[in-house]
Amino acid sequence: MPSKTKTALALSVVWAMAPSMASAQQAADTDGSVARLDEVTVSSTRIERRVDQVPNTVTVTPAATMEQAGARDIKDALRDELDVTVRAAPARFTAAGSATGRAGNEGIHIRGLGGNQVLMMVDGIRVPNSFSFGSFATGRGDFLDVNGIKTVEVLRGPASTQFGSDGLAGAVSFRTLDPDDLLKPGQSIGGFARSSYASVDRSWSNTLGVAGTHGRWQGMLLGSYRQGHAVGNQGENGAQNVNRTTPNPVDYSNPYLLGKALLTVDPTQQIGLTFETQKRTQNTEVYSARAVPPLTSTSTLDLDARDRIHRDRFSLEHQFNDPGSPWVQRAQTRVYWQDAKVNQFATEDRNTAPDRTRNNTYGTKIAGFSTLLESNLSGFLNQRLTYGVDWSQAGITGVRDGTVAPFGETFPTKPFPDTRHTLVGAFVQSDIEAGKFSVIPGLRFDHYRLSPSSAGYTGGTAVALSGQAVTPRLGAVWQLAPSFAPYGQFAKGFRAPTPDQVNNGFTNLASGYTSIGNDHLTAEHADSIELGFRGRMENVRYSVAAFDNRYKNFISQKAVGGTGTPADPTVFQYINLANAHIRGVEARTQWPMGRLWKANAGIAYSKGESEVAGVKAPLDTIEPLKAVFGVRYDDAIWGARANLVYSAGKQSRRISTTTAQFAPPSHTVLHLGFHWKPARNLSVNANLNNVFDTKYWRWSDVSGLASGSTVKDAYTAPGRNAQLSVRYDF
Repeated sequence: MPSKTKTALALSVVWAMAPSMASAQQAADTDGSVARLDEVTVSSTRIERRVDQVPNTVTVTPAATMEQAGARDIKDALRDELDVTVRAAPARFTAAGSATGRAGNEGIHIRGLGGNQVLMMVDGIRVPNSFSFGSFATGRGDFLDVNGIKTVEVLRGPASTQFGSDGLAGAVSFRTLDPDDLLKPGQSIGGFARSSYASVDRSWSNTLGVAGTHGRWQGMLLGSYRQGHAVGNQGENGAQNVNRTTPNPVDYSNPYLLGKALLTVDPTQQIGLTFETQKRTQNTEVYSARAVPPLTSTSTLDLDARDRIHRDRFSLEHQFNDPGSPWVQRAQTRVYWQDAKVNQFATEDRNTAPDRTRNNTYGTKIAGFSTLLESNLSGFLNQRLTYGVDWSQAGITGVRDGTVAPFGETFPTKPFPDTRHTLVGAFVQSDIEAGKFSVIPGLRFDHYRLSPSSAGYTGGTAVALSGQAVTPRLGAVWQLAPSFAPYGQFAKGFRAPTPDQVNNGFTNLASGYTSIGNDHLTAEHADSIELGFRGRMENVRYSVAAFDNRYKNFISQKAVGGTGTPADPTVFQYINLANAHIRGVEARTQWPMGRLWKANAGIAYSKGESEVAGVKAPLDTIEPLKAVFGVRYDDAIWGARANLVYSAGKQSRRISTTTAQFAPPSHTVLHLGFHWKPARNLSVNANLNNVFDTKYWRWSDVSGLASGSTVKDAYTAPGRNAQLSVRYDF
């Protein structure tokens, strides 16, 4: 478990403040202005429960909060979460060597794990996995547009009992807007128009949403377009070569369209159709790839990149809700199709060596079906039984192409064979109410199969892989008193191997190495325990949680044979190798200070190690201690807010010793916001971020940077920047 000092510090945030907060509230005029206690989550148990009545930690961020904060993407949307980060390194990649920053918003880290070990979903549909092969790297965060999102739910801890594979560290569920979200009571047609500007990347964004209702029909169409440039930093060297620390020039555009049609068949049934499309384009002039004299024949003189991301999806959903039905009171069935693709093109001008290009593509087409049913059982115990099945089949492809291929290769080539990835799962969960106790047991069985095609694959024999997993979960909430409600949960999780791990074919005999597939890979697994308590004292709300997560069979690529000569090359293979242990503690509190003032505070600390062959090393994905403190004022016309974020420095002893890595120092950053309603249907939001222009580094963005790097400033977070938006509702 975490050190006693850090644990005590986290607990003291709540308990030291609680008496004074309670006293202040007793003298205040309470009118319901306290932070909302009716936030609802569906990701924790796949049925609606209030976040203070689930046996684990879930946070819900609504669209209004993201809009007030001026969020441009998921990194902005999750910026102030205590134990959640989004890695986005600066764009300093090369054509055939480094992939630094090429993946954009790479993915979400939860409690020390990230990448494909965190499940990401949009309306219950999986976001494509990230992928990395040499200088080819794709992320997951840029498949999303926050303008169409209604809520972001972050579930901490394994989510496999609810959703199956990939929810090893947790799950992030994005729910898109519905027609009701744009219509005011009594309106038959309505919507909004919003325009915003952000100085951090000199971007403009315009959004228009229109919804209507007629008889049994509801419909909505929302479109947005954002155009901008590179995200700013605190670098000062503008040299057009590898010494550059200011951002490389970037131009990007991001059009997005969301459409929905809903038909109310009768009072108990509704059918909905959703269409969503996004196409992001980014052009980068990579000055930082250019060499400085003296030049060699292969020195880079110029590097230009054009990246394209698109995601299209259709889904059809049927909902049934009839409390008076004798057997099944609620049912939800969804069928869906999604096509997502990343294309990365780069052209490199070299000194005297032949110029070269790289044209890499990674695509995922997925079709799926899911159904969830709910039955309320009466008897000795009040019990709500939830059960259902999930099925999906994804076709995953990758192609590396270009000119002047690496020695020993011929373009085009596939880094892994085209693979059909099938996931099938069945689950059952009981929500048992017994007085002040809620007990939530759950059980799920999953089967996965990876079926590769050898067509066009030259990396060796394509091997197939299948497996299964059983993931139980047991949670309990005890509403002992309004001021003290303990809870606990034990859960298992798993993540099936990905196609590029099962089959990874690359050979360079001149350099003496090759890679081969592995049909004996097994899934990564997690065992998690979370214990905590929540409560209200007057109108003060608080929560404290401690967790202990143990992971085994992490998949890593290692040398498994050979001596490194052309006649006996070193053989690399993905194998189940490492185990890991992560534990931590979090505390959060919210309270009103009078009728118009509110405040919040929180702190999170975690610690983790990986273990290979009995040798332990710090886990580099663990974030340093983080604390937040916020205060806001709201009345009917205007409001203001201040948010102070502190992050401890990354300790060198908590970084793996395989390489000497840069350990960023601690930092404290202040963000200010202001909102104003000059008219009933008109609202203005303004934000000033990093008010004191603090120079700092986020550990999630610099992890892996060498301590002796001369371009550390290229990895700094943005300095002082402003954001302004205007919205008109009609």
